Amino acid sequence: MAATAKRYTDIVFAPLDRDHDMERIAGGNETEVYRTDDGRYVVKIKHEQPGETLAEVLAWAKVMRDGADAFVDCLGPLHTIPNYYIISRDSEGVVSLVVIQPYIGQAKPLAACDYQQMDAEERRAVAWQLRDIIRRSLMMYREQGKMPDLYGRTSASKQERIRLNAPHRFPQRLWSFLMERNLLRAQNLLLTTDGWIVFIDYDIVRRSKLYQRVYYGLRWLLFWRDHALIVLMKRSGWVPVLRRCRTIPSMPQRHPSKLALLLRRLR
Repeated sequence: MAATAKRYTDIVFAPLDRDHDMERIAGGNETEVYRTDDGRYVVKIKHEQPGETLAEVLAWAKVMRDGADAFVDCLGPLHTIPNYYIISRDSEGVVSLVVIQPYIGQAKPLAACDYQQMDAEERRAVAWQLRDIIRRSLMMYREQGKMPDLYGRTSASKQERIRLNAPHRFPQRLWSFLMERNLLRAQNLLLTTDGWIVFIDYDIVRRSKLYQRVYYGLRWLLFWRDHALIVLMKRSGWVPVLRRCRTIPSMPQRHPSKLALLLRRLR
């Protein structure tokens, strides 16, 4: 995939763009995110998918679509957007799953919000919506044993996404999961210009059953912390920000921890 500044050219964009060229606007844990030239749609390319054949990717697309539909039913129409799934082959010949969503102009992730600049009414509206989203997510967890990933991660480039997912970065990811990523600093929740909070990442957790139990169990516990932070934000507008653990960069890169190796085997 050739790149000029933040624009990328690849035939994977052919179903949506004549010159096969799009602007990269974001990246997540398993996804590269682009915007169409007319600014109407977000295009997400899934780089971590089970299987490479057309039949395997098609089957995975159906699983992803069913999962997205379940999350829409969970959070309701006010907090969700449509998701469309297509399959396209990239310039290297790899069959890829492509997700298309409407682009929400001027919206920003909660991670970028300055709550102290909001008035009391705006903070109350944010607090009410987040409590409702937590309530709906916990209801889904009780009924189905899963919930949407409200928090999310971000990467500045494809190379950074790959680097952050390396095995030796597991302690850093764990610190981020437990300490840095609270609901008021979420990447997967956008605040629109009219004050609504919208969920944008409909990927399902596709690792082992044991991993999912641990993951969702921790999320359930962390919601209690988020409730306390929501109360703090509502009253004062202040939300604590924890800095990344500084011991991570000095760790050896060729020797992943035993815990990281164990979790890789459980995928």
